[in-house]
This record gives sequence, C-alpha cells and structure tokens, in this order.
Amino acid sequence: MEVLSLASEVIDLERLQTLRRKIHMNPELKYEEVSTARLIVEHLDALNIQYEDRIGETGIVATIHGFNRDRANPGRTIGLRADMDALPMQETNRFEHASKVAGKMHACGHDGHVCMLLGAAELLISNNIFDGTVHLIFQPAEEGGAGAKAMMEAGLFDKYPCDAIFALHNWPDLPYGQMAVRPGPIMGASVRFEIIISGKGGHGALPHEAIDPIPIACAIVCQLQTLISRSKNPQDVAVLTVGKIESGIMENIIPDEAKIFGTCRTLTTKTQAVLVEGLHRVSTGVAQAHAAQAEIKIKYGYPATNNDEVEAKFMFEAMKDMVGPQAAHFELPAALTAEDFAYMLESVPGAYGWIGNNVPGQEKSPLHSSNYDFCDNNLLLGAAFWQHLVKKRFEAES
Repeated sequence: MEVLSLASEVIDLERLQTLRRKIHMNPELKYEEVSTARLIVEHLDALNIQYEDRIGETGIVATIHGFNRDRANPGRTIGLRADMDALPMQETNRFEHASKVAGKMHACGHDGHVCMLLGAAELLISNNIFDGTVHLIFQPAEEGGAGAKAMMEAGLFDKYPCDAIFALHNWPDLPYGQMAVRPGPIMGASVRFEIIISGKGGHGALPHEAIDPIPIACAIVCQLQTLISRSKNPQDVAVLTVGKIESGIMENIIPDEAKIFGTCRTLTTKTQAVLVEGLHRVSTGVAQAHAAQAEIKIKYGYPATNNDEVEAKFMFEAMKDMVGPQAAHFELPAALTAEDFAYMLESVPGAYGWIGNNVPGQEKSPLHSSNYDFCDNNLLLGAAFWQHLVKKRFEAES
C-alpha cells in the first residue's frame, strides 16, 4: 500500500528491528524497565521529541504537536499507548536475539509494541501536518502490576489530557497482515482466588480419626465447574480455572490443610459477581458437608477492557484503510485474557485492537509461551497504522 511504502522511506527499519531485538534480549519485569526506558528516551532524544519520564515509576510520555500547535495551544489530543514489561519465565528460543536474562522473557510481544510506537514517532515528527497533539504513552507493568493505573495516579491524564486513547496488541490468532477491533468488551475481567480447606490431620492408615482435606478439595474443584455450566447465563462468556492445589508432606500422613488456587475471567461485572458468590457458597457448603471448614480469599485483578463503540468503529475504519476490508475484522469474539489498558478506557473513550502476529509457514505459538516472539514485519505496519490513525482522526475533526 502507498501508506506503507511512504512509511518505509522514513523509518530506519533495520535500526528499529535492532532495537526491538535488543529489548527482547534484555527483558525487564514490571516496574524494573529502567534499561528499556533508557533505550526509549535515547530514541526520542535522537528525534528531538519532548518527553517526561519516570511517570508511574518507569513510564514515559512523549508529546508531538501538529503544525501551529504547542503546549499552550494543543488543540485536539489523542493518546497512543504501548506497554513495555516482560514476563518472569524462561525463554526456550534458540535464535540470536533470545533472552540473555535467566527466568525473564518478552513472551507477550511488548518489545514490539514499544518499537511500533517509536516508529510512529519517527513518522509523526517527520510529517506533522495534522491539527492536534499526540501523546505517546510508554507504560510499565502491564503484566500484573497495573502500570496503567500507576501512571494515571501519577497524573497522566491531568498533565497530558487525551480526547481519545488507543492501543494495539500483537495477536497470534490473527495472521500477519490482518487487524481486528470490536465494540464493547474485547478482553476479560480477572479475579484470582484461594480456597483454604481446614480439616484434621492424622495417620494415613487411620482416616476415620481424621478429616482429610484432600478429597474435600477434589470435590470442591469438581463442583466449582457447575458455576460455569449452571449458575451463569449461558449467553455470558466466562471461565473458571483451578491452576494449583497444595497439600500434604508425605504419602502416609493426612494433612490438616489443603489449598486451591485459581482464576475467574468474565466480560461483565454481573457475571463476575455470580462467580464470586458461587465460590463462597460452593466451597463452604462442600467443606461443611464433610465436617471441615473453608476460607475463601478473593483478589480482584483488572476490569474488563471495554471499547467505546464510536472509537472502536473509528479504529476499524483506520484498519480497513491500512490492510483492506477483507483483512480488517470488527466482530471477532472477545478474549478472556486481561489487560490493564482497561483502566485508561474507564477514564478516556478509546479502543484497544489486535494486529496479527501469526506468520504463515511458521508454527503458531500462543502468548505467554516460552517460544513466543514478535513478528518484526509488524514494526512497519504498526507504525504506519498509528500515523494513519492520527491523521485520520484530526482530518475527521477539522
């Protein structure tokens, strides 16, 4: 497309790919993104772009004004967000730019998100013929640290007000060259739970003298699945997963206690409330039926990522311009993975979309897998898309 061709003449793709791979090789976990932030500001300095760093600990906001606009007279404003943290897991890839840090890797493509936005910065600063102001938000700690919320609490939208805000995430369920967005919830709300079953320990050969928490835990795990099949509305999307059970120290000892750990994912607060109430009811009821006790601990995570209907439609139109109507999708099913961009969307109308990361001919890896990698072809596509979305936005409002 002409937009991509023009973008390729401006962006130094080799430099951008090298930067992306350098970030991939040196992953940093939530709120530890000091070296990553340094690489970002070095790139911004080279482009002579104004920025503020250390917002929400390691976050950065860079500002690009359109023609005849400045800090005192910003005009319409738009925010573009990229997350930049890695995950606490061991990479199994063997390519040259694999993680050099044991137990840490970019298994969610945030390294690519950073470089797509830096590519957009190059395009926007080289051709700022748009009537407004763009805030490029480099956000820490998406992976469980609520970095979006931390930046907001540090005054993100007070210092850098946005009329609308947008984000892209690479998506392995979409082929490269395709993009998607949807109105309403696109990502799920998360809840983590811990259930502690208190029984009575004893000898494994004398179970009648004990209250064994292990079979009680097993019964609770099985019954919890009825919350999905029988307690919620069948038309509502939700999942309940038990990912960990702890109990016991030896095969011939009945322990005093068993613990169950899991998560619930929903698209609505109503369904979330149904599952949380059910966790308490089922767990305590099953435990009492076996003369034991159950304590339930709930930890609420990110809310659902709810796209504004108008802004989602606008983002979709920009996607169609970039990849064509056959490769742009507007009604794909929502995912139940969680995303802290949800906090920003609670304060500012906007939309969160997907950019395909599944390269034809290569084995597909899911997000958060030990052999995941961002598709470098998306550096140009993502950067050009951000530039196009900005210009389309301000053209529509002029």
